[in-house]
Amino acid sequence: MMETLIEFDRWLLLQVNGSPSLYLDGVVKILTTAATWIPLYIALFFLVMKNNSTTRSIVFIVGCAALCYLLAGAVDDGLVKPLVARWRPTHDPVIGWQVDVVNGYRGGKYGFFSAHASNTFSIAVFFSLLVRSRLLTVALVGWSLVNCWTRLYLGVHFPGDILCGLLWGGFVGTMVFLFHRRVESRHNHTGRYISSQYTLAGYQRVDVDVVVTVLMLTLIYAFMRACFYINV
Repeated sequence: MMETLIEFDRWLLLQVNGSPSLYLDGVVKILTTAATWIPLYIALFFLVMKNNSTTRSIVFIVGCAALCYLLAGAVDDGLVKPLVARWRPTHDPVIGWQVDVVNGYRGGKYGFFSAHASNTFSIAVFFSLLVRSRLLTVALVGWSLVNCWTRLYLGVHFPGDILCGLLWGGFVGTMVFLFHRRVESRHNHTGRYISSQYTLAGYQRVDVDVVVTVLMLTLIYAFMRACFYINV
């Protein structure tokens, strides 16, 4: 049964990996680079800073976001990958030669599970539960899935790596949020906001729009920047 799942995972990866387009190669390389998303992180910090009145609350939320990253990504890279030791597709002795790579990028030896998937999805889940905005939830989940797709396109993760990364990231994001809510409930009462100007958690919708706008502009930047990638 396990061997059948592994074979299916290999087959599925080869169906979605790579393309003949140098332009799409460029888009993916830009989107999968962590530095590309710095403006999004700054926008999320702006959202937190604008909608929390005390330094303690702001620092605590930032700390929770950092905890998401630590538990989702650092545990994976430092513990799970070395213990499980599952080859990345690009290093897989069975299909490694079939994987379409971009600019020779093959990643490290082991790929279970995907830190890109777990990191981004933990952040997406945490802020979705924190802010309670449907628009922000859709935007951040979409952002995480875009990052997951880039890893499949580059052939550095199997679909199973991505799925397990999403599950772990979702678990971490939820647990960190519950921890945040438990601690915050001791300091102040947080009710449900019913207003067209605020989310259910009391965040201003106009500030949520800023985050979504930054995310969209980052995607536009990636598609425009990729035009120059072809000529590099």
